[in-house]
Amino acid sequence: MDQQVQVIKLSGIINTANSQDVRENITHLLKSGTKIVLVDCEDVTFMDSSALGALVLAFKTLRASGTKLFLCSINEQVRILFELTGMDKVFEIFKSQDEFNQVILARN
Repeated sequence: MDQQVQVIKLSGIINTANSQDVRENITHLLKSGTKIVLVDCEDVTFMDSSALGALVLAFKTLRASGTKLFLCSINEQVRILFELTGMDKVFEIFKSQDEFNQVILARN
């Protein structure tokens, strides 16, 4: 695979207090020439709407520069948040990093 993939692993509670840091950490990857960003939410215990907003802003910033953003390993609470807001139709969400790797490798 010739595209560079960077994985950002989130953990704990993602809310107003730290969502800005999450967005900055993701968009900072643009400077490294990353073409694909995978946000692994396996260890996230809670996510609120400000965290979702930060992910949407990061998604838009990355997309504008030709970088793709994917999510994986979201728990039930996060999945419901994405479904209620319709963001499950915007983000491509994988069950695990393994599933992400299988699908992305198959595309290339």
